[in-house]
Amino acid sequence: MDARVDRRSFLYRASALAAATAVGSVALPAVAHAGPSSSTTPALVDVPARPEAITDVSELTIAEAATLIRKGRLTPEQLLAAYLDRISAYDDVYQAFNLVLADEALARARALGRTRGGALHGIPLAIKDNYYTRGIPTTANSYLFQKFEPPFDATAVRRLTAAGGIVLGKTQMGPLATTRATTPDGRITTVNAWTPADPRTEPGGSSSGSATAVAARLATSSVGTQTGGSITAPSNAQNLTGLKPTMGRVSLYGIVPLSYTRDHPGPLARDAMDAAIMLTAMAGEDPADPRTQGLPPVPDLITAATPVVRSRKVRMRWRTRIGVIPGYTSGTSEAAAARRTALDTLAGIEGLQIVDVTLPDEWDVLTNSAFNNVRLPERSEPFLPMLRSDLRGFGVSVMGWLQGAMLGANEYLIGQRAKVVLLQRVLDDLFEQCDVVVQTSPNPFDAIGLPELALPIGFTTAGVPIGTILGGKPFGEDRLLAVAAAYQAVTDWHHRRPADPAPTAGAVLRTPDRRDALRSGADRGRISAEQVPELMQ
Repeated sequence: MDARVDRRSFLYRASALAAATAVGSVALPAVAHAGPSSSTTPALVDVPARPEAITDVSELTIAEAATLIRKGRLTPEQLLAAYLDRISAYDDVYQAFNLVLADEALARARALGRTRGGALHGIPLAIKDNYYTRGIPTTANSYLFQKFEPPFDATAVRRLTAAGGIVLGKTQMGPLATTRATTPDGRITTVNAWTPADPRTEPGGSSSGSATAVAARLATSSVGTQTGGSITAPSNAQNLTGLKPTMGRVSLYGIVPLSYTRDHPGPLARDAMDAAIMLTAMAGEDPADPRTQGLPPVPDLITAATPVVRSRKVRMRWRTRIGVIPGYTSGTSEAAAARRTALDTLAGIEGLQIVDVTLPDEWDVLTNSAFNNVRLPERSEPFLPMLRSDLRGFGVSVMGWLQGAMLGANEYLIGQRAKVVLLQRVLDDLFEQCDVVVQTSPNPFDAIGLPELALPIGFTTAGVPIGTILGGKPFGEDRLLAVAAAYQAVTDWHHRRPADPAPTAGAVLRTPDRRDALRSGADRGRISAEQVPELMQ
């Protein structure tokens, strides 16, 4: 798709979107493209299950589980039961969930077991707690929404369940989608599934619980949101494949807002194929969200995520230049060594070319924290009445919301203009040199709405995952998935799973949400209000 999108029209739309923040719901210019339309219904997949996944069904990917379910060798109820057993045994340690919907999920699994469906049929999914779920608490892990039960599902949730997905529960997250997961008053909750005994190891934020649930095999896949790295960071931290799509590719309707021009919903998955299946179900136009309208159609992501093998050799589906930014492999750290090895592996795949790229003019200026902070007023504006009435409702994240309320209009406007200049230079300069670029940070692709994919590339000597981020052109999710699929066809990092912690006598909780239980747990440290502005996504 990225070869068929007109960059000028995407730039024009981004400029209009920046201006639309004052209104919030206006028609945006269409993005011109050349090519046929396509379906957003997840296609059938046929992926043989690995032996270890047959032995322990919690190890199954979406593609493997869907294949077994369709062939009658596994039922949705059996798959769900495996996850409920693991949640009961281990989630008091991981604290990945705010809420587990055992009874509802079981009833749906039994109903789905009487039918056959597509690639998400009967698949248990973990949903970040800022996605609306009808009649089920949606707290955004905050005091402000602690009693909120939405009257409808978020569009993304509705599409996942329409495709046969089962909502297993709501995941723990950073308060109002800011930092790593804590209680609203800053006490650390969710731990990294790879180091559950050490809460100092970051699980990644703010979609911490979504990542831990998948990494710890408490759910097959999950969804998160990203404004400043909240899908890619936890995916890198926990050996997952996370996909932040292009702005507008997935509807934000029914998701507690953080930034009108930077919020992106997307999947946190086990591998590229699972990310493709999830995004295919989630993506598409939504009349309730103008950001989704006038866009190119969703391409065949599942085919893109299917490795191409000829004469027993993996090759790229499309010839692709991978750009390496200055400093990407510099230094003697374990991360730098893993990056060098990953690039060597990619270079050995037919159809992939590794090229050094130069960054556009004034890159450091246009991507610095001052310009990045123009996102803050977009966070504060929806909550101004609450900021004026009672600051205590914002808990530990209050300083970030106050910062946004105090940023001057001139600074905001200059920042929005700088963002458009940055996007223009990325499209015209950086992507003239390559098709995909490797990155060490989600910034600035978050700010300018371009797609990113996080994937695992190794481990430290301490056993902590190392990941990297691929950045793509507008609506280039298919190319990112193709690169990840080719890499994962010749490596096995994504198949590795963490050791289970010692089980506890936990109980599956339906209501109320788990915040009170999490507050009374072991002291894992805390984040102060003064620290939050530096840690906010």
